[in-house]
Amino acid sequence: MSRDKDPTGRADQHNARGIELADRGWLDEAAKEFRRAIELDPEAAHPHDNLATVYAEQKKLREALTEHLTALRLDPESATVHFNLASFLSAHATDLALESYRAALALDPSFPDAQLQLGMTLADEGQVEEALVALRTAVEQAPEDPLPHQELASLLMDEGEFRAAIGQLKEATRLAPDLFDAWLDLGIAYAQQGFYEEAERAYAGAARLRPDDLLLNYNLGGLHAQAGKPDAALVALRRALSVDPVKVRSWLEADEMFEPLSGNPEFESLTRG
Repeated sequence: MSRDKDPTGRADQHNARGIELADRGWLDEAAKEFRRAIELDPEAAHPHDNLATVYAEQKKLREALTEHLTALRLDPESATVHFNLASFLSAHATDLALESYRAALALDPSFPDAQLQLGMTLADEGQVEEALVALRTAVEQAPEDPLPHQELASLLMDEGEFRAAIGQLKEATRLAPDLFDAWLDLGIAYAQQGFYEEAERAYAGAARLRPDDLLLNYNLGGLHAQAGKPDAALVALRRALSVDPVKVRSWLEADEMFEPLSGNPEFESLTRG
């Protein structure tokens, strides 16, 4: 049988032409060539792999993932197929997640878990305004779930909106009294606002759960220092140092919380080691 009548040979020709077109940036035309190669030789992995690459460049991420997985199914022993899938996931996993969360919400707008995960992912990507919208929506849709309150508060604190965060954290700790991170963040938020007594009560809630926690004792020490309680500050600081002295001393080098203890002989001794 001559090569031009051989489906496999013709598939290879279309695949090679697709690579040529993709290299020139003619993605639509390249995709057509790869799809034609697949029609002619459905069991070949490489046209799927190449089509996946084109789809990824076109931001058709779910279609690209489908093609990568098809290539893997067809040729599970190919190192190149595994490499290309890994490269795709490394570059596009977050975008793919965002696309899928949005697809879920388009199908079901009243889906608080999807809103929560969308907001958290957007926050990680630095897309703050969109993240705030998603997290506030999650709070509205699931007001009895402490996690949306906590995640919204965390982002608000990152943005310096401590007063707004306090309300969310108070609700989170009411709904779930065993949420250590919510108690800790509540103490930090109160301290940032200068509400020292309230901050101390929040830290006490955290201490009930993890009395030896590094961050808790470090922040508690800073709170006591700011509140003019040097002895209590040193007690908490010693606890933090007992957990990780190198890390704590590195924090102290640039932390103004402990400035009121400057010149205190015991504090100076602790900072030096």
